[in-house]
Amino acid sequence: MTLCITNPLWVTKTRLMLQYDAVINSPHRQYKGMFDTLVKIYKYEGVRGLYKGFVPGLFGTSHGALQFMAYELLKLKYNQHINRLPEAQLSTVEYISVAALSKIFAVAATYPYQVVRARLQDQHMFYSGVIDVITKTWRKEGIGGFYKGIAPNLIRVTPACCITFVVYENVSHFLLDLREKRK
Repeated sequence: MTLCITNPLWVTKTRLMLQYDAVINSPHRQYKGMFDTLVKIYKYEGVRGLYKGFVPGLFGTSHGALQFMAYELLKLKYNQHINRLPEAQLSTVEYISVAALSKIFAVAATYPYQVVRARLQDQHMFYSGVIDVITKTWRKEGIGGFYKGIAPNLIRVTPACCITFVVYENVSHFLLDLREKRK
């Protein structure tokens, strides 16, 4: 459901990001801002233009599930490895490490769909669909083509993930301790 609402915004963001400097500095630049981009895409490409990359975007919903699965499994295996109870509280550094590893795993598993989606949304490239993007990317760039830009993406998303999990775990343990004290 969220993707139905956000996909036009993703297309808009991609189009604005991919405007070339020569076009941006020209008095006849293609897009002047977010609203202008939305209107022009709708006017010249219709609703289909606003939903380019929708199918690959559906795979993005698996990202969170993979991350949480990896996070919980890594926590469990780590506690087993150091002979602690599975539900034992970790240190902040341990939570950060487990969170970072789970984020790296989830990003590595789902990043190719982001590349496919961005390429479908790029007005400067013509692809007939998802299979065409995958085929052309594989033939021209190999597996590396599906991971272009992954390092900056990881640098951008990993710190927030680590903070989120540290806060979540500490608040959870605080509330559980508080509940136990009230009993």
